[in-house]
Amino acid sequence: MRVVFMGTPDFSVPVLEALAAAGHEIAAVYCQPPRPAGRGKKDRPTPVHARALELGLEVRHPASLKGADEQAAFAALEAEVAVVVAYGLILPQPVLDAPDYGCLNIHASLLPRWRGAAPIQRAILAGDRMTGIAVMQMEAGLDTGPVLMAEATEIAAEETSETLHDRLSEMGARMIVDTLSRLSTLTPEPQPDEGVIYATKIEKSEARIDWTRPARIVDRQIRALAPFPGAWTEARGERLKLLGSRMSDGEGAPGEVLGGPGLRVACGDGAIEVTRLQKAGRGAQDADAFLRGAGLVPGDRLGEE
Repeated sequence: MRVVFMGTPDFSVPVLEALAAAGHEIAAVYCQPPRPAGRGKKDRPTPVHARALELGLEVRHPASLKGADEQAAFAALEAEVAVVVAYGLILPQPVLDAPDYGCLNIHASLLPRWRGAAPIQRAILAGDRMTGIAVMQMEAGLDTGPVLMAEATEIAAEETSETLHDRLSEMGARMIVDTLSRLSTLTPEPQPDEGVIYATKIEKSEARIDWTRPARIVDRQIRALAPFPGAWTEARGERLKLLGSRMSDGEGAPGEVLGGPGLRVACGDGAIEVTRLQKAGRGAQDADAFLRGAGLVPGDRLGEE
């Protein structure tokens, strides 16, 4: 099929690669504009932009699609379908209507649960046991369109947003190729009115760990916010970003470092074991390597400035 691809971050790249490998004609790739990054604050292309150039594809990165000229340029591509995954711009109705089969969105949840910006993180934070990918026909509402295909996957006990992100990205890539191969025969299923939950953007204020909370909540927070923005706490006046954890046993004052094995920390109810963490300005480490140089001992309290 003649396809327009619209995506921006790492999550979108496997989908672009899968479409190209399946032999679809990619008329153009739309992504967010390059933005300043790194120490020199030079404009850096987005992951999709960089990969599209490697594949020899035309790249467009308008700041908005609201203008008549941009909408006309999109329509002039005469695409049969647009595939959208984590693009980051609202698609006006003329853009949604331009391709023969409309615009298909790959969303990282089982809709209507977790519509919106942060479905992967919110699913882990909520303690969901299952999530998945939904391929839906886009309409004007936020993730409200009818679903063409959906596939579920289990969220593992120690899964972080990083590992779940990568698994769902690969699932979406596989599923969109299947969807396009059967597009003319699929029947869109309207989303039910029951079970609608919105996955609001993660705020930095959610990242600081409150050790008085139950262990299961702290564990979810650490795993959901890894690697970004990263749940954090203090240890001997230094900020620590915690990037992996699992449930453990033990008792103590909230934030108290317990004896081994590993880096066990008491919570308001129960305890967790931190498996991976990072000091400010340093690289991430497994807990064993961190403990060899950190000087933390049982009885130390995390969360105290």
